Amino acid sequence: MSAVTTNQKIDFEKRRKQLFAEYESFVSRDNARIERGYNGIFYRYQNPVLTAKHIPLFWRYDLNETTNPYLMERLEVNTVFNAGAIEWNGKILLMPRIESNDVKSFFGIAESDNGVDDFRFWNYPTVMPQTDDPDMNNYDIRLVKHEDGWIYGLFCAERKDKSVSNDTSAAIATNAIARTKDFVNWERLPDLVSKSPQQRNCVLHPEFVNGKYAFYTRPMDGFIETGGGGGIGWGTCDDITCPVLEDEFIIEPKKYHTVKEVKNGLGPAPLKTEYGWLHLAHGVRRTAAGLRYVLYLFLCDLDEPWKVIRQPSRHFIAPEGIERVGDVSNVVFSNGWVMRENGEVYIYYASSDTRMHVATTTIDRLTDYILNTPEDAGQTYDCVQQRMELIDRNLKLG
Repeated sequence: MSAVTTNQKIDFEKRRKQLFAEYESFVSRDNARIERGYNGIFYRYQNPVLTAKHIPLFWRYDLNETTNPYLMERLEVNTVFNAGAIEWNGKILLMPRIESNDVKSFFGIAESDNGVDDFRFWNYPTVMPQTDDPDMNNYDIRLVKHEDGWIYGLFCAERKDKSVSNDTSAAIATNAIARTKDFVNWERLPDLVSKSPQQRNCVLHPEFVNGKYAFYTRPMDGFIETGGGGGIGWGTCDDITCPVLEDEFIIEPKKYHTVKEVKNGLGPAPLKTEYGWLHLAHGVRRTAAGLRYVLYLFLCDLDEPWKVIRQPSRHFIAPEGIERVGDVSNVVFSNGWVMRENGEVYIYYASSDTRMHVATTTIDRLTDYILNTPEDAGQTYDCVQQRMELIDRNLKLG
């Protein structure tokens, strides 16, 4: 390499200061709540809470002038999305899927005091231990405070499908399990074992059920297609260090001509309310523009959490505006939410596999929504009758 001139040195220092100033301005900006068009259920916010631009500069750039005289971005980040969420030591932690330009995904921890802006990453990404069968890719972690005292992370571990040697895209998804007490040191446990050929979007129930660890699963025949599987499953095991599900059955099936007609899967661990276990899930349907992912809610029994007792038929959050554009367009996906002591609920959702957003509400509003929003009326005729009844009641009010 030719010697670096004095002018280049001045440009390097100027550019480095400019990068840090731009980064600080971007990360520290306020994130205003959108008041216009409020639907009575939740508020959206003007800005995403995490993007590729939130990744620290020292994760991406070689800041040494000798080895990087042109101050090039050496290890770029493509997208930041699908974050697990938890409240810890008075702060909100997000643990997103960080996908670099080499298509490898990894985890990192970003924290915020208020949960809606100024999320800042810890100095280092998460080092997740490997199993004896190393995985190629890790993503979409669910963070769960379990009553056994551990914080668990359940995530997808992807490996090459060696049975299909001529297809370089063929993969097998399994549900990986790790646990921690400080979010820095993780103990990797064996992957979840079930009778399903593929597992992803698995969630640990936060309490023991009849003395057992309970899992919400998403059995699938293929890496993308559900095949004969599909729906949100349920299974239990005695020992989480030997997580084998002998019995697994569907508690929340996919259904024709609904928001979950192609497939569905659980988002974060459910919230415990006086009315039951409140769940946030994603549903997928096929459109002329491809698959469309939305979020929906359902409620399970407190004592028998495998029993769905209430479910509005409609989507809860769907992509809007810029949320519809990204690496995989027309998608919202959530694997993290937080209920605070004052009843506020922060819902963290990704849009189009590209960025993270927050929506805020309260547990009172969510329970009102789940208990009083109409369930599926059935066919078009029945849905019209349902709406006519609402119109009649409103018109009688004068």
